[in-house]
Amino acid sequence: MAIYLTEQSRILVQGITGAEGGRHTRRMLAAGSDVVGGVNPRKAGGTVDAEGRVLPVFGTVREGVEATGADVTVVLVPPASTRAAVMEAADAGIRLAVVVTEGVPVHDAVAFHAHARARGTRVIGPNCPGLISPGRSGAGIIPADIAGPGRVGLVSRSGTLTYQLMHELRDIGFSTCVGIGGDPVVGTTHIDCLTAFEDDPDTELIVLVGEIGGDAEERAAAHIRAHVTKPVVGYVAGFTAPEGRTMGHAGAIVSGSSGTARAKREALEAAGVQVGRTPTETARLVRARLGRGMRTAPD
Repeated sequence: MAIYLTEQSRILVQGITGAEGGRHTRRMLAAGSDVVGGVNPRKAGGTVDAEGRVLPVFGTVREGVEATGADVTVVLVPPASTRAAVMEAADAGIRLAVVVTEGVPVHDAVAFHAHARARGTRVIGPNCPGLISPGRSGAGIIPADIAGPGRVGLVSRSGTLTYQLMHELRDIGFSTCVGIGGDPVVGTTHIDCLTAFEDDPDTELIVLVGEIGGDAEERAAAHIRAHVTKPVVGYVAGFTAPEGRTMGHAGAIVSGSSGTARAKREALEAAGVQVGRTPTETARLVRARLGRGMRTAPD
């Protein structure tokens, strides 16, 4: 099993005719994802050739949904167009919108998250690599050849650290890996993924990757203490980050003692989470927990 994305997911790509949209569409298809078409109002009625498949280009998301039964969209449009793209997808009944675009204005993100939530659409991102259920499907830009299927669930604020932890644990494998994005406002949180992994019978251990800025990891720690029974192993990036400076992600800002890596690590450890000091040490902690009688691959 997996969370949010399975082999039954049918994917549209908003921005499929652009350079990035085309490149990542081909990668998703090569990974086995069921990409069924794309959306570009200016090129409606055309097609895109990708990995031996001819994909239709629709003028609207609703047309794509009606023609293909798509239930997932990957948003690869410029920042100025992202708000309208996500709202259009939600209005068309898309259940999952993966917003890869970075540089989305915060007020636009707030608006489209509220709009999507009211219509029952889950948003992952913005400024995220998306998610992958290895061996089943991927939506976004996570390479499919890093790791295969297994029984570890991964949720991360950092795209790069998503890839690194997948590589470190490639011999074990994953149920689903979710890069939620590092912006101040994101649609799917650590807590959302923790809840889904807790309910997923094929996820036996959860890896949580955080970084400096905000209080998402502290809130996740409180949720773990109250609601998560499965083992959780964590990693927090940013121990050497200078105070008051943005570090990569727009949400990665430290102010005084708030949002520091140390505070986050302490909160997670107080909730019973083992926290690695490096990605490699984090992987060793995962192996140690899995070695205590836990299975490491699907039946």
